[in-house]
Amino acid sequence: MTTPEESFDLVVLGSGPGGQKAAIQGAKAGLRVAVVDRERNVGGACVYTGTIPSKTLREAALTLLAVKRSARFLECKLGEQTEVATLMTRLDEVLGAHTRFIRDYFDSNGITVYRGRGRLIDRNTIGIECVNGERFRIRAGIVVLATGSRPRNPPEVPVDHEAILDSDSILSMLYLPKSLTVLGGGVIATEYATIFSLLGVKVTMIDRGPRPLGFLDPELVDCFLNHFSEYGGRWMGERRLQSVEVGRLGEVVTTLESGERIVSEKMLCALGRSANVEGLGLTEVGIVQGKYGVIAVDGEYRTNIPNIYAVGDVIGPPALGSTSMEQGRRAVCHALGKHPGAPFEVVPIGIYSVPELASIGLTEAQVRERFGGALVGRAEFSEVARAHIAGQQKGLLKLVTGPQGGPLLGVHIVGEGATDLVHVGELAMLNGNDVSVFLENILNFPTFGEAYRIAALNLHNQLQVRREPARAVG
Repeated sequence: MTTPEESFDLVVLGSGPGGQKAAIQGAKAGLRVAVVDRERNVGGACVYTGTIPSKTLREAALTLLAVKRSARFLECKLGEQTEVATLMTRLDEVLGAHTRFIRDYFDSNGITVYRGRGRLIDRNTIGIECVNGERFRIRAGIVVLATGSRPRNPPEVPVDHEAILDSDSILSMLYLPKSLTVLGGGVIATEYATIFSLLGVKVTMIDRGPRPLGFLDPELVDCFLNHFSEYGGRWMGERRLQSVEVGRLGEVVTTLESGERIVSEKMLCALGRSANVEGLGLTEVGIVQGKYGVIAVDGEYRTNIPNIYAVGDVIGPPALGSTSMEQGRRAVCHALGKHPGAPFEVVPIGIYSVPELASIGLTEAQVRERFGGALVGRAEFSEVARAHIAGQQKGLLKLVTGPQGGPLLGVHIVGEGATDLVHVGELAMLNGNDVSVFLENILNFPTFGEAYRIAALNLHNQLQVRREPARAVG
């Protein structure tokens, strides 16, 4: 049993990816650590409404795609009125296993977990209101705010969680719809749009931007859009909403300023997220907030109150699980005066759309801007033997260096296994390697990793032609 007004070295509000990593980093350093979370189980939205459920449905879509590719002579499609639940039969098993793992990890590292709402009373005191009404306070030397985010639904989109859903309620649908309009061009919109498209749903994706995922290399996104359209998806960029209404028969009618009108059975509104900062006592303590209420932090994830840090979705984009984890680790490293390791810009980004997208380091455009030019080695997946075997020939891997070659500055991939493949490039970048590391060492054959060798050879040849045309490798 815990004792009211206990003192801890580190208290973390929120047990999602950022909070978990901050707590573990503190415990590994010998700190006395507590985590406060209002949910029944640890893990945050990542486990219950975000990453884990959506990726479980994604596996069902990939299985259906694999069956279609392997048995083209069979008529293979989901029946009408397919229940979403039947496509996610493993979800309870996955959630249970993941939650147990996190809880056991906390227990084995001596981390105290409080179930309740945490609120800053002052810079070192957190008030906790438990679900049973009990209230007490704990003290903390260091505080990490990692309370995540929730869907931000604009007033012009009447989300009712039946016909018009957000990312927290999209998987509560009983049956797969015949058609789905997706508002937004970010990570969540892109992932769900492709998943439902593969499941046979007629998907229309609408956004203000010219392309989805505007922070990624445009060449990758174009490849992704080609794949999306091949599977029946429709991208409508540079469009602005005029109105969204639910019709007499329950259909969703979307009218655009251009005059276009889209009618669908369901709609997913994925137009961004709002930080979960209400009730945290930020104003009372004097913590500065930015646009949409996100907590303002410096480069070390420290708020304007020196002992209070904030990580993950509460500080805004990119709001990815991997980056949140790294932010949590780095925040506690800074609080302890420990060097966090390699620069943050080499943290990989993974988008679990179909096909996957992954990126690390500088894009081609960023390298050109910073260094006055760039060399780019490309490998189309159609050149990779393993891709032929797997029937996954739509993909591209790009290696980017400065205009004179030298250390690898960026790796960008779209295609099968991109989120795993990017780690090979990550290690090369962390070690300061140039592309010769992929030419002078052995890679298994046939693998998707062979794309690194092909792209490296492509870049190497360009460099050789510039220096000594006669020595270019064939």
